[in-house]
Amino acid sequence: MRIQPREQLLSIWRAVVETSMREGRWTWGSEIPRNSISDAEQLLAIMYPATDVPIFRVDQPDQTADDVLGSLKLLGDELEIPQALTDILIEYIEHYTEDGTPYFSGGSYFQSPDPKKPPTEAQAALDVVDSFSMSVSLMLNTIGFVQVFRGSVRNTDLLEKLAHLESIASVRLTAAMVGLLRSFVVNVFTPESDEGKALIRSVNQYGDSPRHVVEDLYRELQGVRASVRDFTIGSGQTSELDNRNRLFEIGWSWGVVKDAPEIEAVTGIGKQRDGYAQSAPFLYFTVNALDGIADLFSSRTVVLRLLNEEQLRLSAALRLRWELTQRYWAIIATFGNDRWPLEDIPWKTTDGRESDYYSLLVTSMVVQELENRRASDADLSRLLRILEELAQRGRITRRASDADWGVRFHQPGSAMRLVGSEDIEGDDGERLLWQVTDYSAVILKRALKLAGMARSTEMRDALIEFGDTIWSHLSLRRIDGGDGKGLWDDPSKIFPHLLKPTRIPSASWYYTERIVECLVFATKLVNDRPPQSSALVSHARDLLNEANNLFDFEVMNSTIAARGPLRNELDQAQTMLDRAREVLYQRPGTSESLTLEVLRLLDKLEVARRKAEEGSG
Repeated sequence: MRIQPREQLLSIWRAVVETSMREGRWTWGSEIPRNSISDAEQLLAIMYPATDVPIFRVDQPDQTADDVLGSLKLLGDELEIPQALTDILIEYIEHYTEDGTPYFSGGSYFQSPDPKKPPTEAQAALDVVDSFSMSVSLMLNTIGFVQVFRGSVRNTDLLEKLAHLESIASVRLTAAMVGLLRSFVVNVFTPESDEGKALIRSVNQYGDSPRHVVEDLYRELQGVRASVRDFTIGSGQTSELDNRNRLFEIGWSWGVVKDAPEIEAVTGIGKQRDGYAQSAPFLYFTVNALDGIADLFSSRTVVLRLLNEEQLRLSAALRLRWELTQRYWAIIATFGNDRWPLEDIPWKTTDGRESDYYSLLVTSMVVQELENRRASDADLSRLLRILEELAQRGRITRRASDADWGVRFHQPGSAMRLVGSEDIEGDDGERLLWQVTDYSAVILKRALKLAGMARSTEMRDALIEFGDTIWSHLSLRRIDGGDGKGLWDDPSKIFPHLLKPTRIPSASWYYTERIVECLVFATKLVNDRPPQSSALVSHARDLLNEANNLFDFEVMNSTIAARGPLRNELDQAQTMLDRAREVLYQRPGTSESLTLEVLRLLDKLEVARRKAEEGSG
């Protein structure tokens, strides 16, 4: 792997603190005014590796690595760094809490279709799923950080501060989980509707009659239908699925949906805000919600017991939605016996819009679902081909020509219309837009995820090689100067003839955080035990068998085995043979190397034995 995630993460950390620290104080925002999402992304650029990757831990000061201290030196020494992070996290949570109610507004990430008429104040204050999801991840990291760091603290004032941080982080976590539960949607429609025709057209790759497609979909989705009817809290509850002549889609809208019921028996989070979002899933927000929800039942969350009783109840409801959503989209995307609908690029949504970016988002959900059921390398190979095509179409692995449409995925990006954002009572704002530019980072993240799922060395190597190619593209987009030096994103360095470079690019926490996610995936890939080649194991085993036989023969027949330095070499051969047997199936290459060394030693002993026999004769 050419990415070298440790070196890259340390470099990013150094750039993050150099950009964020001004006159000894942490500053927020960058290319745009601060908001609840960008501030969380700014923090996660540090907190995500610091809590998920052991070599980057800062919550146990006596175990902090020297290179980590060097990257974060502007925050202080090994004792001051976790204290500084504690203060910054408290500042973040308290800033986005009003009258005891945490809020999750999109703020400056919201855009208006008319540049001369920015979003209204009421629109900027709308809660959005991205903020819910980011807060779930950040608050879990924060609570885990506090629990570990507290074990190294004796100062009473600091212990009280940590207790306060844990308390307010837990409240924000609960509120974010409630927000996600109230943003989930089940969109039901008839086969004859525009949505039904669009869905049938997407899954019908072989010209079957619509009636047969509807029947097949009903059969394939029967388990999802049955489970959806079991929802008891949050939005998405419906009785329409009892009608077998109904199609549907599930996922997350862009925010709390209109008329979403409040979740009862939840305390301490203040007012549950009214929703305005359209009751239809948005692929982008669905994928982001799934990523955040997955942290709720990660091994770290379970081992450290980061969730209280109330949060465990909410987590169970979110996990059901997490599983059903991935299963639904995997069934839709791979429907049929041969060609997958997902392979028919670009993906077309039920509202009639189509984009390569939508294909990438659906691919993301298929990857997550296949990870849950340990997919075969044949499935991974198909997904790799899809990612390769999307990379080509997005001009990541192909040269862009003049006026190339593929460049738009990087700048200005893909725009989504937030239906319902114009319906705030007494407000004259226009329907908002949400712009996304993470096309390349999403491809890299999914490629690394697939590499970790590979069952053969050949498949893993192919995915890592593809990931290295995407990284080569992304690494060139780092900002060279100014406040954002060493961070992302400057696509004009890749497409100088098509994009106008900004005067001095500023750091995008949106993009930088996504790069950090990819690098954390890469560290896990490096640390995971790779799949073993059956051919290599077989060859190493054959060599080991030969070495064992020769060793036994030498021990049995050598008249000099018990004398002098040759006896020491025979003991050394025994030790290496034992080690080669021990690592044969975990590290066959190492086993083979040890065995070859033994064979050389045994050959040396055989020569010595023969000379001794000739001399005695």
